[in-house]
Amino acid sequence: MNRWRVRAGIRSIAADSARDTRVIFSGGAAGGGATEAQLMADYAKSVLGFDGTVLLEDRSRTTWENITNVAPLLEGVARIRIASQPAHALKARAYLRRQRPDLAERLVRADDYRAGEWMIVKPLLALYGLRTLRGLTAEERKIELSPAAVTEWFPRVGRP
Repeated sequence: MNRWRVRAGIRSIAADSARDTRVIFSGGAAGGGATEAQLMADYAKSVLGFDGTVLLEDRSRTTWENITNVAPLLEGVARIRIASQPAHALKARAYLRRQRPDLAERLVRADDYRAGEWMIVKPLLALYGLRTLRGLTAEERKIELSPAAVTEWFPRVGRP
């Protein structure tokens, strides 16, 4: 799952802005070994060949903590993409809106959903996602498009 998250995150980076992009991997140690953040960063660099700026947040154990601990690293960035399994990313975006609405205004689409990907396990992931989203309000489950996201998703809107 973490390898897929890394691939989704890396493919979400626009080719023309890779140098100016910082990728933040977040997640603490599940056991006594390496942290989730370090494992994902190592995969991005060694297997996927990502050579951009990488930041690690390696203390969090929950999605709420991921957002809490990453928020200071997001200060001053123009666009924020949260790439993960779609239901998990939705939850993380909702948590960002709760904790830091000022940063949530900068959310734009990540390339973490592709039709046909994970076809065999998608029903199980959907059930798991529905279970984990129970704590969100109906309003938080809706997809909100910030002005930056509208421009990103529909670049020709408002243009001749």
